[in-house]
Amino acid sequence: MDAAVTNLGEALKSAKRNVAILATAQAIQGAVAPISISLAALAGYQLLAADKALATAPATGFNVGTALGAALIALVTRYAGRKQAFILGALVASAGALLAATALIKSNFWLFAAALLLLGTSSGFVQKFRFAAADASPSFYKPKAISWILVGGVVSAVIGPQIVIWLRDSLPGIPFAGAFLAIIPLALASIAVLSMLRLPEVGAKHADSKPARPLTEIIGTQRFITGMLCGIGSYALMTFMMTGAPLAMVVGCGYSPEVSTLGIQWHVLAMFGPSFFTGQLITRFGVEKVVATGLVVLMGCAVVAVLGTAIWNFWGALILLGIGWNFGFIGSTAIVASSYRPEEADKVQGFHDIFLFTVVALASLSSGKVFNSQGWNVMAYTIWPVCLICLVALFMLVRKSPPHKPGKVPPAPPSIYQD
Repeated sequence: MDAAVTNLGEALKSAKRNVAILATAQAIQGAVAPISISLAALAGYQLLAADKALATAPATGFNVGTALGAALIALVTRYAGRKQAFILGALVASAGALLAATALIKSNFWLFAAALLLLGTSSGFVQKFRFAAADASPSFYKPKAISWILVGGVVSAVIGPQIVIWLRDSLPGIPFAGAFLAIIPLALASIAVLSMLRLPEVGAKHADSKPARPLTEIIGTQRFITGMLCGIGSYALMTFMMTGAPLAMVVGCGYSPEVSTLGIQWHVLAMFGPSFFTGQLITRFGVEKVVATGLVVLMGCAVVAVLGTAIWNFWGALILLGIGWNFGFIGSTAIVASSYRPEEADKVQGFHDIFLFTVVALASLSSGKVFNSQGWNVMAYTIWPVCLICLVALFMLVRKSPPHKPGKVPPAPPSIYQD
């Protein structure tokens, strides 16, 4: 018994160390996303001629790259391990940043979209941080591990937009290029941090482990389907609105790029700020209730967005959008993470993230088209039906789950405890 307690204590200590390293890397390298998203549509709009319908294509490139990164990291991890894969992702961010600055200097729209594809690919590697933290943690610590990784995003939410504000015009006559060049030292700093990781081998079977199930069996379970549906709904809606918001503020309403960038900063802070307590909320109230709360908050974002076009409407909607994403996506990730055993992790996570970010990419592409043809209000109205579908799926899952009393650790499938 004493040996088991000692082993558990050592495992928790190791998990907390890895979580701290990954959260720091998230804080540094995570700034790539707000920098890219803040400027992608605006720079694309500037680079295009009369027809601006494809202004969000670079942002779509970013999200397509994220999906590609989710697939690529699974392959790299298999042959080189997660630590080396994460370092490779930071190197890809450097290359993408250099290419983006070159594209802006040459006023080449499609080269800029390709650069955003590379930056998105690096972001796909960063998305694996949360799963790496969960997989390296004891079962009871998994929700907190996921939550603390995203706490690093609070720092990146400040770093990214401030880089945009201070450096977007640092190269005379070439708007936005300076902000992208700033990504290179961030990526190098992330590499220095990631080099200290000591992650356990993923996928190794324990002596008492059951044989890994086929992927089709795992993804066919109600728990996985519900988790992925709610995760896709939360993330796609967030991307759809976030990508279109700078266009709506700057192009649609005539606000300055600084106002737009500060709106994105508040949004990203709202995305990651609640992570300080999201894990505790999941433990106290149950993951399904936290996800449902996130979906309701997303619906509130739509209400604020359609009430008007004042700055507070945009910023308020973006803040609610971030909070809703946090509860919805962290909770959904925890649901998905509880649907498979450790030896099944890589194939399930790869399938999940490829599917997730493919839909997210489509959401970002449609954002510009819907804004140009229908306007900001129609974009906001799309939130309600998607959230309602997700809430129905959650309700059906809860009907099959044991009742959970607040204040106690919520029940979970046996697989989440099989470490």
